[in-house]
Amino acid sequence: MAGVSSESLATALAALEAKLPTASLQLAKELFGILGMVDSSAGLRRALTDPSRSGDEKSALVRQLVSGKVSADAAEIAGGLASSRWASARDIGDALETLAATVVISVAENKSAVSASGITGLEELENDLFSFNQAVASSHEVQRALSEPQASAAAKAALAGKLVPGVSEEAKVLISQAVSQPRGIKPTRLVERFAELAAKRQQRWIATVSVTRPLSQTQLERLQAGLNALYGRELKVNINVDPALIGGIRVQVGDEVLDASVLTRLGELQRQLAG
Repeated sequence: MAGVSSESLATALAALEAKLPTASLQLAKELFGILGMVDSSAGLRRALTDPSRSGDEKSALVRQLVSGKVSADAAEIAGGLASSRWASARDIGDALETLAATVVISVAENKSAVSASGITGLEELENDLFSFNQAVASSHEVQRALSEPQASAAAKAALAGKLVPGVSEEAKVLISQAVSQPRGIKPTRLVERFAELAAKRQQRWIATVSVTRPLSQTQLERLQAGLNALYGRELKVNINVDPALIGGIRVQVGDEVLDASVLTRLGELQRQLAG
């Protein structure tokens, strides 16, 4: 996805962020259901990507189709997507899929408890998705069954459930979606995409700190406390010793970089002198 579609997806994800703290798996299931409706109708996809229609018209069309069938939040999200611009009919479906998966991933992220093994909800979800793909890869019979065009979506979902019966509820939703509605790709590849989304979201709470020399325990504790206060939650801090920095510190959390290294300051000085 690129160009105008990429911009529309970024806008939708930003708007979704406000709903994620209280989002439920039911919202994700509703969005996946709307995706199924869009995928099943070429006429609807053309209508939603018709440049001659206004955003309000397309949004109203979707809201009318889902009225009384889904929650207000699901209708609002789908309507917002419909009102945006998309480069192709496929893109709006891909966006719906991404938003629905993001809701599932956020539900896993919001789990307050840590499992007995010491992992978070996001880590558990990633592990469960990986376990499913491993189970599929180990059996040619299962691979054939999941790709059998005559098999029903319900049968494929039931088979997937038997492969990994102990996975989390969040993983069950994503795995069931991948095997019942793979949308033209292998179910395992779609599961990989979901795992990549989970890993990307988890990176928001991992701080990679580059320093010129190892930190003392006291320095580590101060750094941890400062970063936790700055981001408003407990971060996992990974330390990377990089003598090339010359001095200072560089912190990356997700896509955000806080750079106070001497090397960066020298570069800024050089740019100022050149200017």
